[in-house]
Order: sequence, then structure tokens, then C-alpha cells
Amino acid sequence: MIQVGIVGKPNTGKSTFFAAATLIDVKRAPYPFTTINPNIGIGYVKTQCVCRELGVKDNPRNSICIDGWRFVPVELIDVAGLVPGAWQGRGLGNMFLDHLRRAPVLIHVVDASGSTNEEGQPVPPGTHDPLKDVAFLEKELEMWVYQILSKDWEKISKLIDFQKNYEELYAKFTGLGISASIVDQAIDELGLRGKKATSWSQENLLDLVRFLLKKAKPIVIAANKADIDVSIDNIKRMQQELGDRYIVVPTSAEAELALRKADKAGLIRYLPGDGDFEITGDPTSDQRKALEYIREKVLKRWGSTGVQEAINKAVFEKLGMIVVFPVENEKTFSDSKGNVLPDAFLVKGDATPRDLAFEIHTEIGKRFAFAIDARTGRRLSSNDKLTHRMVIKIVTSH
Repeated sequence: MIQVGIVGKPNTGKSTFFAAATLIDVKRAPYPFTTINPNIGIGYVKTQCVCRELGVKDNPRNSICIDGWRFVPVELIDVAGLVPGAWQGRGLGNMFLDHLRRAPVLIHVVDASGSTNEEGQPVPPGTHDPLKDVAFLEKELEMWVYQILSKDWEKISKLIDFQKNYEELYAKFTGLGISASIVDQAIDELGLRGKKATSWSQENLLDLVRFLLKKAKPIVIAANKADIDVSIDNIKRMQQELGDRYIVVPTSAEAELALRKADKAGLIRYLPGDGDFEITGDPTSDQRKALEYIREKVLKRWGSTGVQEAINKAVFEKLGMIVVFPVENEKTFSDSKGNVLPDAFLVKGDATPRDLAFEIHTEIGKRFAFAIDARTGRRLSSNDKLTHRMVIKIVTSH
């Protein structure tokens, strides 16, 4: 399952974001280090299901279909809040950073209202610049990886020069979820190939780390507390100044959590990511006021609460994933038990039918013969590319 790390300094609404996305009741409080062990839960990416186009009633197994929207599970990891100097072990830094090793994409929850200082302590709204928090997280991640690399660099660089390959460097980054191909790309683009590793400067190493982080740990910024008026200008400024490097999503985790709970209680009808809700129950006057506040200050202002959008952007845009629907019977779009469109798989955007076969089961991958595009009946080879929302039958050899 795809993992998404939820990061940021304490008290930005990080755990509220996690609770809203997973509806798990995590401990939330306005002081640092509320989260010590990482909260791990299931969130979802949202995409249009193919059931309506195909004119079928589906019964999913590994995902959920509501009103023609398919929600495909991803694992969310909400880790301890970062404070400056975390890479040196300050606060819960090292524990925090170690929890990020397996997440290939991060959502950085930033307090866009500027009502928490760099340590995560409450201050009057508008008194702290949220852009500083973005720079701070960049530095913490860079220094964390740089420290891991530089600790043994003398030994590693000698081995690289002696062996005339980069195996030692690949091994160093494997544990961080950084592949050898990305390391190779970095070496080439930074002009380091052919240059003796023992002569690489500290700046060369920092450039290498920055390149690897950008490729292997891309970040979406959830500009949280977007309902607070002072956030409007801050969010616009963040989008303007960071737009070439980051996707900045205006977010109100509190609003999403309130809407999800109200929907669960039967007071409203609301789907994560929707731009509005419908009152279906009998909320109290206080609840109506709160719902109206969310409608005016969040949904009408920004189009959604941003929580679902941030997860979607992280998985679909930053990781370049697509959703495909494997079936066993291409005529009825079902599995062997008659379940219609039973599964939705997240695969890489350049995935082939053979890759999908291995995702389903190693044995199916090994015995892959060809695939069939269930919509068109077209036969697909192992080298054809899958496309988003494709319905695929895998045919195996016996």
C-alpha cells in the first residue's frame, strides 16, 4: 500500500488532518509532542469509478464506491511534530525522521494563519510567517539525510574510488527509500560522475542530498487553518512564492473533521473532497451555525476543505500514480465469484500489464501471457502502458 507521511511542526493541525482523513480518534491537544509514536491509519485517494460508464452496479472488495466515486486506500503516517534542530536529535527529531523512511511522499501541514511560532507554541494569528516553516522543514530533512551520508563519507568515498562504482552509495540510500536509479540521475545531473568521490566537497554532498529529497520525498503543502481570515493573504503569498517547487493546497482540517463526523452522525450528507454538503438530519442551532461557518469560510472560499485534495495531489500528481481495475471476466467486469469491479489498484503512471499482474500476485506475474482492455477488447502485450481508470483482464499461461 502507498504510504504518505504527514509532517510539520507541533500544533499546526497535523493530527487533526490525520484524524479527518482516517476518522481515527487520535490524541489532539494544543501543545508540542502530542504525537509521540506515529499514528498510522488508512486514508483514501478519490477518483471517479468506471461503474456508471460501464452501466454496472459494482461491489468493491479492496476499496469503496460511493455515488460513483471510488475511494482507494493509502496508508497515512502522522509522526511526531518537528522542532528546529530535530536532525540533531532535539525534541523527538530522530524518532520523527526515522518514521519517514518508508513514505515516498510527504504532506507538510503548515499553519497558514501564522498563529504558532517555530517551536509550535501558540502566538496571535498573523505574527509568524508560514513561509519560514516551509524553509525550516526543508533544512531539517536535508540535514537529517546529510548527517546519515557524511557520517561514513570518508570510508564510502574511498570504496567508491577503489571499486569504481557507486554500490556503497546506493546501499546508503536504500534504507531511506531512495532507488539506485535516482542516485545515478543525481550524480549525472550534478556533474559528479567521473570525479573522484574523495574530492567531492561538502557543497557537492548537500547538492546531492537536495536533489535526492526532491525526487524521492516530494512534498505537498497543506496550508491549514484556511478558515481564519489572516490566512487568505498568506496562502496567496505561499502559492506565489512556492508555486514552482510545491503544490500549496488551502486546507481546513478542523472543517473536514467536523463534516466527516456530522455525516457519520446522519446530520448531513457529505463526501470527502466535495465543495458543499446537504443537511439531512436535525442539527441543533449551534451545529447549524458551525456548518454555516464552514460553508462560508471554507467551502465557498476555497472550493473544498483541502484534506482530500492534498492526499490526491500527493499520490496522483507527486507520485504519478494511476488507478486501474483488474477483472477476471472482461464481459461482466467481474472476478471468479461474480463480484463486479471488485478491486482498484494504484500503480505507477508508466506501469505495464505485467507490472499489474505482479501487483495482484507474484505467481500471476510470473505466468503473465497477455492482457485485455475490457472496454475495447483490445489485446495488450507486456510492454503496453496502462492508463488511468483502465479495466484490465490478465491472461496467464498454464
